[in-house]
Amino acid sequence: MKTIEDLPHPVRAIENVFIPMRDGAHLAARIWMPEGAEQLPVPAILEYIPYRKRDNSRGRDQLNHPYMAGHGYVSVRVDMRGSGDSDGVMTDEYRPQEHEDAEDVIAWLADQPWCDGKVGMMGISWGGFNSLQMAARQPPALKAIISASATDDLYVDNMHYMGGCLLADNLSEATVMFAFNSLPPDPEIVGDKWREMWHERLSGSGLWLETWLEHQTRGDYWKPASVCEDYSQVKIPVMAVGGWADGYTNAIFRLMENLDVPRQGLIGPWGHKYPHLGVPGPAIGFLQEAVRWWDHWLKDKDTGLMEEPMVRAWMQDSVSPEPSYQDRPGHWVAEPSWPSPNIENQRWQLGRYGLFPEGAPVEPGGGVDLLSPLSVGMFAGKWASYAALPDLPSDQREEDGGSLVYETEPLEGDLEVFGRPVAAFEVASDKPVAQLVARLSDVAPNGEATRVTYGLLNLTHRDGSEQPQPLEPGERYRIEIPLNGLAQSFPAGHRLRLSVSTSYWPLVWPAPEPATVTIFSGGTLDLPVRKPRADDGELRPFAEPETAPELATTLLNPGNHHWRTIRDLETGTSTVEIINDQGRFRIDETGTDILRVSNEWYSSRGNDVNSVRGETQTVRRYERGDWRVEVQTRTVLTSTPTDFVVNAQLDAYELDEDNGNPRVYSQNWQRSIPRQLV
Repeated sequence: MKTIEDLPHPVRAIENVFIPMRDGAHLAARIWMPEGAEQLPVPAILEYIPYRKRDNSRGRDQLNHPYMAGHGYVSVRVDMRGSGDSDGVMTDEYRPQEHEDAEDVIAWLADQPWCDGKVGMMGISWGGFNSLQMAARQPPALKAIISASATDDLYVDNMHYMGGCLLADNLSEATVMFAFNSLPPDPEIVGDKWREMWHERLSGSGLWLETWLEHQTRGDYWKPASVCEDYSQVKIPVMAVGGWADGYTNAIFRLMENLDVPRQGLIGPWGHKYPHLGVPGPAIGFLQEAVRWWDHWLKDKDTGLMEEPMVRAWMQDSVSPEPSYQDRPGHWVAEPSWPSPNIENQRWQLGRYGLFPEGAPVEPGGGVDLLSPLSVGMFAGKWASYAALPDLPSDQREEDGGSLVYETEPLEGDLEVFGRPVAAFEVASDKPVAQLVARLSDVAPNGEATRVTYGLLNLTHRDGSEQPQPLEPGERYRIEIPLNGLAQSFPAGHRLRLSVSTSYWPLVWPAPEPATVTIFSGGTLDLPVRKPRADDGELRPFAEPETAPELATTLLNPGNHHWRTIRDLETGTSTVEIINDQGRFRIDETGTDILRVSNEWYSSRGNDVNSVRGETQTVRRYERGDWRVEVQTRTVLTSTPTDFVVNAQLDAYELDEDNGNPRVYSQNWQRSIPRQLV
């Protein structure tokens, strides 16, 4: 990555500005401004997230926002209500208060003397979500957005549920916000009221995991902030960005297909990171691409943007299975529109333990009963790779022993797949609630199996996720499982393998009781096949990643990170242990010492579906002079055949060596939430 010291415009940073809201509250903003903007106003770029501009996101902000300002924009990072140094309490994600505040921020920015009245909005993850949501709300000053690692459908493609199944990432994300929502503002910004604001947050934010578990179907809780409910509400240009190792990429295909505005989709090999910081690589000069986007839509410069293809993606080459990669080999491909006329559906038939081209003779087979061991999924990795590696799937041979496997003969030629495959089956279940997991793997001649995509379906959601219906034991159903999108090249001599299992723990929470699913002959696998084209090699190359100079920090204590799968043969317990101790470091310019630890454990005993257990623990400590605070959280999620059971603890401390580090706040939660066919 290239550090740019000499930007086109000198930049002045304003550490904090309070922006007034319509109800009298104030949100804290950090602003980077090109010199001379007061005399010659320029557009503003907004990033609006809850991750603490003063400290937690300061390192990333320092790379991105001065770079934008140095290219002629006022770049603004705002702490959402209840986060960082802003007023209030945050009680959930993507609620009306968040959107109303964003409207007020955008209007305030447009009205400043250094702004020419045009505002762009960008962000990754939460910031990508609310950029899309604000585009649909149509504040007058908002002229274009860049949305990275986000979705248009909060239920279908989010870290809470997938295919009607409960994701373990639901617990993981709830833990992230449990820790963030319990932190105090910085006394140097808000003054003596910091302690009062802190206690208001500690007592008022609540247990978000409980809320998310109470909404197990795609109902009115998820719909209001889901842009897919009415794509026509988005009337400004949209750049949608994602990565194949992330969990949000399917939304890019839907946005390109359904929006009726200028739009571009960009998909690389990355996990849940901006593309200039992307892992697995190759990372690209994404900030340069963002400047081109803003120059075109906010400054009316002809950057050639709209002569370029609508969708550009990294076609991944075949690789050996590894839980982490520094880089994924491949090449860039592009399509002029989506759906693309250059992609054709290729159907494969599921025969008795085989995968055959459509039209080929297939030996009929009777029903095959499948009840996978609960351990299938222990090597699945995370729903979304956060680059806290190794969190990618391992060799699938360790999973396929408990799965029903359909495999092709060796391919006679190279095969490129680009889009979303769909697997279809005729099934029956002996229980009213069951789930199926379909995995597509690239099998090398030496037998190594690399998972390239997968899909989940809670079979009670076979006709949709708004009103799921229990299965009638023994009755046959025709079901489809859409797999996640991919761009993957399968070399000649390799095989395609479709593996089917009834469990995938801990990526997905198991059904309430062991369910045997019978899979009958006649299933299919539809692949979106793309023929390689000569003009792929003529695409405009991406530049080397550039950023502004990084934040100066001092490492005080090194961190510790590992991802382990542990099997205790004496107790029969299997555990995935994720330790993410980021160590202790100092932000040099503010003198703030920070300690961050987030640990996770997901365990089960034998094939007992009611033994599954997820536990998370976090520690956050902030120290500067006589301001020394620490927050600890612990959350445990278990289940019975009828309920999800949550036990959670929150403890806050004001560290004082003389007084024994007194605990200043403590709260416990015990909740039982009925399972709704999940």
